[in-house]
Amino acid sequence: MTDTMRAIEISTPGGPEVLKLTTQHLIPTPTYGQVVIKVAWAGVNRPDVLQRIGAYAPPQSASDLLGLEASGEVYAVGPGVTEWAVGDKLCALLPGGGYAEYVATPAQHCLPIPKAMGLKEAACLPETFFTVFSNVFMRGKLSADEVFLIHGGSSGIGTTAIQLAKIFGARVFATAGSEKKCKACLDLGAERAINYREENFVNIIQEVGGANVILDMVGGDYISKNIKALAEEGRLVQIAFLKGSKTDINLARMMMKRLTLTGSTLRPQSNIAKARIAKKLHESIWPFLDAGRIKPIIDSEYLLNQACDAHSHMESSNHIGKIVLRVAGG
Repeated sequence: MTDTMRAIEISTPGGPEVLKLTTQHLIPTPTYGQVVIKVAWAGVNRPDVLQRIGAYAPPQSASDLLGLEASGEVYAVGPGVTEWAVGDKLCALLPGGGYAEYVATPAQHCLPIPKAMGLKEAACLPETFFTVFSNVFMRGKLSADEVFLIHGGSSGIGTTAIQLAKIFGARVFATAGSEKKCKACLDLGAERAINYREENFVNIIQEVGGANVILDMVGGDYISKNIKALAEEGRLVQIAFLKGSKTDINLARMMMKRLTLTGSTLRPQSNIAKARIAKKLHESIWPFLDAGRIKPIIDSEYLLNQACDAHSHMESSNHIGKIVLRVAGG
């Protein structure tokens, strides 16, 4: 039996064409508290694009291969692992390495495949559900009947955020860049979808009294607009900066409205923090996934050796929902 595996590596920082299929990487060996997963499917996420171009270095202890989420079955377990056994099917948040046939990750970052879905759908859960749940509910403290605004409502993060906020009773508003994307947001349960190319989201949100929570991945001039759109005691949660992380804002407005400006990135957090999120997800969200009441929205799938095409599609911003790679047999 070979000790190497197929994987996608970054030949040099650059465009999608720098992603190359290799067969030279060694199958990882689990360390204490880890499992090694034989990957069936891997999710494609925006941080993968940033890492590919050299703008998002992986943590020192992580694989240098792309891929922050995957599904498959347990191939090997490390010492100290009692909750999983070889052959168990699961999905997992990864420190990196999902664009490969095998990947190692902490056992406590793994979750069972929801009863209402298969491995392909489950591969689309970890990165977005960990991100949305930890930021919107744990950090942003969104509660029932509050007004929630998500920018980029048709993205993988957005389609997840709409469903989770809706199922917990919030009033959901979303921005998107086309009629088709706005319709997708409405179909998922948004009360109002705002085409940011044609409408002023600040005015629309102010008409309903302001947003209690805003989840933003745009940044730039959106930050000051978000502050205007927030209601008193509102919370702005920042998770990315597609338009840049630096801008001028009026902090007096923050003080007058008693706002909370916060945010986080998932990958650099400690294993303990991620395990805590996984536990809360399993308790609070997995029953809805098991029952089929919420599900990931999958835009498209590619073979592992088509990772460059998957990245090109993501960078086009024409997708609605998640993009996924078929690793097993791909």
